[in-house]
Amino acid sequence: MAEILQKDGTWAFDGDTIRIVPGRERGVHLLRQTLGELAVPLTAVAGIAFEPGRKGGRLRLRPRDGADPLAQAVRGRLPDGADPYQLAVEPGRTGVAEYLVDEVRNALLLEQVSEGPTDRYLLPGPAVPLSVGAGDGTVSFDGEWVRLEWNWMTEEGKKSAGTRTFPVADIQAVEWLPSHGLENGYLRFVLVKGATKAPPKHDPHAIELYGFKKDPLMALVAAAVLARLPHPSGAGAAGRPALATPLPPGAPVMSGAPDRDGAPAAPASDHDALLRRLRELGELHQSGILTAEEFAAAKQAVLKRF
Repeated sequence: MAEILQKDGTWAFDGDTIRIVPGRERGVHLLRQTLGELAVPLTAVAGIAFEPGRKGGRLRLRPRDGADPLAQAVRGRLPDGADPYQLAVEPGRTGVAEYLVDEVRNALLLEQVSEGPTDRYLLPGPAVPLSVGAGDGTVSFDGEWVRLEWNWMTEEGKKSAGTRTFPVADIQAVEWLPSHGLENGYLRFVLVKGATKAPPKHDPHAIELYGFKKDPLMALVAAAVLARLPHPSGAGAAGRPALATPLPPGAPVMSGAPDRDGAPAAPASDHDALLRRLRELGELHQSGILTAEEFAAAKQAVLKRF
């Protein structure tokens, strides 16, 4: 068991699952506290890294694309403090953080977990029922039905349409975009019938967001709904568009495919050769040719070459 306990939260790895528990301190972001504990299976992990800083550092876990509905909904647009896959590490605990990283990386290598996208969600998404009030309305979701109610900030024409209620079966896609600079954000439900190109301020199936404290909680609703829609890479997604949302103006666009350390990935042929060597060592150990000590030493030598 590898475990690190911090004021910001706790991460523990038992060889199969990384358990992420948010801290209870006052400074822990509302989204993480509302989301609660995450149990991330090793098969859902693309990579993990520790980034040292002047005061401690930060752990970052990278889920595989398509494995987590929340990561699918936010697309890396949460602030660091709200991101459940980041943990602030205090000074003096960097060694523990690095040990956890090594344990997870070794397990990923030995289990030959792919870094590529998944064709189904490997995490269940936020628990329901959920109800969040922010921006110009309140959205509620019980796992089957979405309900939109309006407040005094709602544009009059949109408010006149009244409360909107529709089942998951009527939803084609969900879009969440945080506020950025002078641009408002939104949570929008694109329906199979009745889709509109109206801006969120006038769209009766959208909540317009103004950049207030509870805005990020709308991402939890988006994730909970996405978890109940056909996966964008699965067979059930035929006829539905990929669930992608636009980036805010000026947001950086990531390119390339870095490895788990953030450096350019090693050639696939080298990885294949090392993985074959690990399998060969395992067979030699099981057949009794290598002792446990010899096997452990040889395995560590191979892992260091990754």
